[in-house]
Amino acid sequence: MAQVEATTERIIAADAETVFDALADYSGTRSKVLPEHFSEYEVQEGGDGEGTLVHWKLQATSKRIRDCLLEVTEPTDGQLVEKDRNSSMVTTWTVTPAGDGRSRTVVSTVWNGAGGIGGFFEKTFAPKGLGRIYDALLANLAAEVEKK
Repeated sequence: MAQVEATTERIIAADAETVFDALADYSGTRSKVLPEHFSEYEVQEGGDGEGTLVHWKLQATSKRIRDCLLEVTEPTDGQLVEKDRNSSMVTTWTVTPAGDGRSRTVVSTVWNGAGGIGGFFEKTFAPKGLGRIYDALLANLAAEVEKK
């Protein structure tokens, strides 16, 4: 099994604290900015950053749906980590200042991919597909926080 990684980033015209707070707001903002690839969204514990337990289904392709139950931690300032209890998937959100009231938001997801030929295709195509999903999420997030 090879590790698969997908990373996407965006500069958002809002300060880092505002962007981070919106990302960490699982009870409010987060559910509003998820693109159509996410369904069955439910906050099961917490709702604001560290200590949150959130469920959703992620439909990466027409045939590939991941049932995710994510534990949220904040290991460092400006960073959210979502660890899936149902798989090896870990998503790290990092928000840093980018000058002039702007911030750089990076989302990186890693997981243990399949072996063999299926693993080759997963490693080749999954990062691009997940990148498109996170591009849409970051665009929705930017639209949400930039209007404030």
